[in-house]
Amino acid sequence: MAPTDADLDDLRRRMREAAAAEDYDTAAQLRARLETLGGAAAVGSNLKRQEPGRMGLGTDTPAHRPPAGWKPPKKPDLTTSGVKGRRGPRTDP
Repeated sequence: MAPTDADLDDLRRRMREAAAAEDYDTAAQLRARLETLGGAAAVGSNLKRQEPGRMGLGTDTPAHRPPAGWKPPKKPDLTTSGVKGRRGPRTDP
């Protein structure tokens, strides 16, 4: 059964109240529950949970997931030739 928005809002409210009351253990437990119920987007994290069945070296480290719509920057053009030593515009007459 998938949690409703009201359930997630209630968990967020309880988490904020626990943090305001300086009950950080309860707040951390509620945040972990939010992440499992509503996914990482429910809390605003870019990390994804470890997937069962994917075992091996490095699988205990959370993998970074880029934000939606992110594109890698354009690579620089490395086709410069023979410009060693020039530090400014040419001043030839």
